[in-house]
Order: sequence, then structure tokens, then C-alpha cells
Amino acid sequence: MLKLPTISYLTQIYFEPDAQNLLPTLLEKLSTEKPLIVTDKGLIASGLIDKLCEVGVIFDDVEPNPTEANVLDGLNLMRKNGCDGIVAIGGGSPIDCAKCIALMARHPGSMEDYAFLKDGLPKITANKPPVIAMPTTAGTGSEVGRAALITLKSGQKTAFLSPYFIPDAVICDPLLTLHMPAALTAGTGMDAISHCVETFCSPTFNPVADAIALDGLQRAYANIREVCHNGLNLEARSEMMMSALQGGLTFQKGLGAIHSLSHPLGGLTEKRLHHGTLNAIFLPHVLRFNLESCPGKMDKIAQAIGTTSRHDVPKAFEKLILEIGLPLRLRDMQITKSDLEPMAERALRDHCSRTNPRQVTLEDYRIFYEDAF
Repeated sequence: MLKLPTISYLTQIYFEPDAQNLLPTLLEKLSTEKPLIVTDKGLIASGLIDKLCEVGVIFDDVEPNPTEANVLDGLNLMRKNGCDGIVAIGGGSPIDCAKCIALMARHPGSMEDYAFLKDGLPKITANKPPVIAMPTTAGTGSEVGRAALITLKSGQKTAFLSPYFIPDAVICDPLLTLHMPAALTAGTGMDAISHCVETFCSPTFNPVADAIALDGLQRAYANIREVCHNGLNLEARSEMMMSALQGGLTFQKGLGAIHSLSHPLGGLTEKRLHHGTLNAIFLPHVLRFNLESCPGKMDKIAQAIGTTSRHDVPKAFEKLILEIGLPLRLRDMQITKSDLEPMAERALRDHCSRTNPRQVTLEDYRIFYEDAF
């Protein structure tokens, strides 16, 4: 299987309040006259992006955990209207969906042909329409990531991975995040934190990414309480958006067991479970599991969040999760024990398992789910 480069930070990022006003200029620069606007119904209903949507054809049928059907519906609309590029506006779901619409626009065959675990990486080429990403949440980092997560018709939440998935341009405007509800702010914020923690702890050699991840963690931990309780604080919102961006940049190193545990649950499309909230629940459990596998890095995490010892880190995150109003148990998300029965095997197969700092067995995953329930 072809390996990805160790370090690759290769896109244009426009980060400042009112950066959204650059969209027409960037479309012109990318020779895009009629883009497909990939977003979701909640954002359309909010009116927040009305002006941005004027530049193209709107596709807002994207679920919280995007599906293969969402991708194909967007692709059909793109072709029907002769769109020549894509603008993804929203959280990770519209951005991931947009990446795969761009993929399928010029690649033959089925989506599954390009899945990472199906050796799809070398089949993905640069032959795609241009993509601009505009995050309206501060969590996923998908705007600078080389991956997309899509639930296939089989029900399996599947990773698609390629450097060609990195958008051609990124507009990070913290003004777009000011009116996120507190629960969404908390969930997406913990998503950013889990990315920074897991990529920092990953054994993959990339000291550049380590430095970015640790800085992103410090920014998020220092500001997440403020944005959850005072969402109009633009400085704190900017810090959270930067943390999310930094978490996305560090995906180069791979993630770990937190994401291996949450990804299969994201495939329960009928429950629409928030990915970042799931990550928050699993974070303390995985930190305890990994504690002595990377003690030096755990010491640095302790220093970054202001605890005296690495042994205090899991408890500090549990305290944070409660303070920002998120649950600590899966049962509080209406997950049942029957939902969990097939999950350990799926978690073991997840691509993130391979970069956890401590090897995780099938039985370990079963215990994680039981303890988190």
C-alpha cells in the first residue's frame, strides 16, 4: 500500500474576521463560475450564510454523519446544473461530503472502490473540481484534512484518504461561529481537543505536528469554557477556530483509540450521534489506557492544561466535560447495550487503531464500551 508523505501542509488558509468576503475573489482565482454550495438545512434555516449561497447552486441535504446517498445526491445535482467547483460551508459533515462529491465527479466506479481500507489511496488522483472549505464550527479540522468519513450503504462508517482531499483554499472566519448553540460549541470544541491529544500521542514521527497539536490543545483548553458560556466573545471564538485548524493540520500523524471507538457509533444513522460528544466520552478512558505508553507526552499534556501530574490528566478532562455540559456516559446519548454489541469488532478494524500509542485488542475495545456505557 502506498504511504502518504510524513509532513504536508499544502493549502491556502485565509484566517480572520470577515474573511468570508474573500469568497468571490477565490472563486475567480480558481476559475469557478458556478459552484455547488454543499451545506446543511440548519445553516440554511439560520440565514447566516444567505449571502454566501448567492454565488452558486445549493445542496443542503447532508446528514450529521454524511452518507453515500448524500454524496451521490449532491453529485447528481452538480451534474444537472453544470457546476464547475464546490464550496463547502458548515461543519465536518458538509466538508467531508463535498470532498467525496469532488472525488466522484471525475473518478469512475463506486465510492467503496476508493475507501482507505480497500486500498483506495493510490486510485485517488488530482483530477477533481476545485474545492473551497468554509468551516462554521470549530472542531473537525476537516477544512485542512486529507480525509473524509462517509457511512456507506452497508452501514459502515468508512474513511477516504488522500492528499488530494485537502481543499484548494480555506476560509476561516470566526464570525461564522459566534451564534453556535452552547451544546454544539462544546461538542465541536471537544472534537478539536481530542484531535490535538490523539495526534500528539500518536507514535508517528512528526515533531512539527507535535508542536502544532500541543499549541492547539493549550488554546482550546484555555478558551472552551468561555465560548460555551459566552459565545459572543470573538477572541475566544478565534482561538477555538485556530485550535480546530491546528488539530486538522496534525492529522498527518494519525489518530487513535478515541476515534476508533466513536467512528462505528457514528454509523448509527438513525440516532445521529454527535462525533465530538462521543469523543469527549471516550477521551478520559483512552487517556487512562495510554497513560504509561507515552509518559513523556502525557507529562507535556499535563503541563499544557495546568495539572501537576500526568496521572491527573484524565480526571481534569472529566471535570472539563461536566463544566461545559456534555455527558460522561453513552447511555446519556440514548445509546443502548444492543447498539454496542457489534461495535468492538468495527473499532478494531478502524484505520485509527494503528496509530494509538498502545496496541488495542478486541477485548480492550469491549471493555472501553462497557466502561463508557
